[in-house]
Amino acid sequence: MSPITHFFIGWLVATPSKLTPKERAIIAFAGVMPDLDAAGIIAEVLTKNSDHPLLWWSDYHHILGHNIGFALLVTILAVIFSTHHLLTALLTFISFHLHLLGDLVGSKGPDGYQWPIPYLLPFSSSWQLVWSGQWQLNAWQNFLITGIVMIFIFFLAYKRGYSIVGIFSLSADKIFVDTLRKRFSQIH
Repeated sequence: MSPITHFFIGWLVATPSKLTPKERAIIAFAGVMPDLDAAGIIAEVLTKNSDHPLLWWSDYHHILGHNIGFALLVTILAVIFSTHHLLTALLTFISFHLHLLGDLVGSKGPDGYQWPIPYLLPFSSSWQLVWSGQWQLNAWQNFLITGIVMIFIFFLAYKRGYSIVGIFSLSADKIFVDTLRKRFSQIH
């Protein structure tokens, strides 16, 4: 799935609870944290025509960040930087794992390669998650999921008075929610 979809799903995990804006942001970002291991694509692209290309994306994407070890690290960091430790830890762990589930079902490459998820790393490499029905990254299912998630994001913003925009700017969030409420209050 797209990192944007992962981020949106992480936000939905954080929204229904009575958390601080910072804690909601932590949980939302936990939904995209496994893809930090994709940052290697920058070095790979920059060195692809060199004598010694760095295959950091090809070799490490879905390895370094897509496992229980990294999930535990992200969860521990969430606890350290939160006030509601237990709830933030639980929702961070769920958000992270929803990313793994999303990749398991919907991140097949255009060449048909299925990204296996080495879930037990760094403790063991003996077990990898893969699903034979995995659909491609650009499949209609991923677009449908993203659309449904966006509908829920808008609905919850309307109902709760805050949105995903607040992660980046509280004043822009207020404008967004006020505009949303004005627009959709006319429909009723």
